Amino acid sequence: MTEINWDQSAELDKLAALSIKTGVALQPGQDLLITAPIEAAPLVRRLAYHAYKAGAGIVTPLYTDPEVILARYRHAPKASFEKATEWLFEGMAVAFDNNTARLAVVGDDPMLLADQDPEDVGQANKAVSKASSPIRERITRFDINWNIIAWPGKSWAKRVFPDLTDYEAQLSLAEAIFAASRVDQPDPISAWVEHNKRLRERTDWLNEKNFAALHFYGEGTDLTVGLAEDHEWMGGASVARNGVMCNPNIPSEEVFTTPHALKVNGYVKSTKPLSHQGTLIEDISVTFKDGVITEARASKGEEVFLKLLDTDEGARRLGEVALVPHGSPISQSNLLFYNTLFDENAACHIALGQCYSKCFRNGDKLSAEEVIERGGNSSMIHVDWMIGSESMNIDGLDAEGNVTPVFRNGEWA
Repeated sequence: MTEINWDQSAELDKLAALSIKTGVALQPGQDLLITAPIEAAPLVRRLAYHAYKAGAGIVTPLYTDPEVILARYRHAPKASFEKATEWLFEGMAVAFDNNTARLAVVGDDPMLLADQDPEDVGQANKAVSKASSPIRERITRFDINWNIIAWPGKSWAKRVFPDLTDYEAQLSLAEAIFAASRVDQPDPISAWVEHNKRLRERTDWLNEKNFAALHFYGEGTDLTVGLAEDHEWMGGASVARNGVMCNPNIPSEEVFTTPHALKVNGYVKSTKPLSHQGTLIEDISVTFKDGVITEARASKGEEVFLKLLDTDEGARRLGEVALVPHGSPISQSNLLFYNTLFDENAACHIALGQCYSKCFRNGDKLSAEEVIERGGNSSMIHVDWMIGSESMNIDGLDAEGNVTPVFRNGEWA
């Protein structure tokens, strides 16, 4: 056998049902926009099936094709990389303003562009970041219910399991995705109800403590992250501005909040590679002073990373800090997924760029100016990368500098 019969995959169907019912939590009469790799069509068809059963108005899929992407890098003139489809992003923004729900399927080859000119990759990424700001703003404001899930793409599977045959690699990646997403359990929706309760216990404790800063320290890291004024910790299920309770990320093991854009100091190293727009960036090492990255290095993909930092003024500041125990199921799988949706749920992480305005008390009522006044960052990017490990320690610091242990040796204290 060389191909998986996805039509007979009970787990794939359960993942689609979970995404519609618990992930995006689609409402009767609500439209749905799905973006996905063209290879993920079997999953998109199951998503459409469950969406229409849930009463969807209209389901619209938008596919990407890796061969079309590579054709551009191999044959397009240089001027092509300065362009992006503004009209498409503007249309998506209009859809979100009309309460269309958003569902993204990831599963592309994480190293699709590894052999392409870093100058072209960086220029194209910058153009897309600028053009997509209308939809990024609506997502980070949490205007509508949205969800991200994963498809076990063949090329991605071979990155994760290079020693297996194509068939075995894709099957193994599918099993890992199903396990991490809790669809290998008899009742995935009930399993997510219980998981959300556990995450809520963590966020409630952190919000009660109301730390002024977090101090991360371990091998290669000594970083103090000031937290924004009136910040609020979130994790698992959350209520969007349109009133829908959804789970944006499946899987998700994190609790997260907004750092203060001006109050990050020290140095930090990545503990997992960052897969960004088809480029793998490894061994990131940066130094912060008063919130800004002043020094940055990477052993692989450094040129792309440096161009990412130069996207705009906010790209060198933090927009998110997230806590994930080393004992999370994704971490314990001992797999490097080369995909942020999974790897960020195996380790504590930080995100460069735009903050989530939802991560403030009464954040849905704050203007963009009020978010910035409280320390939130503004940028055309939002890129997570992993800094946690089994040796990571984290202290919570109150306004007077008193210390409360939060993590010890990678686990909740």
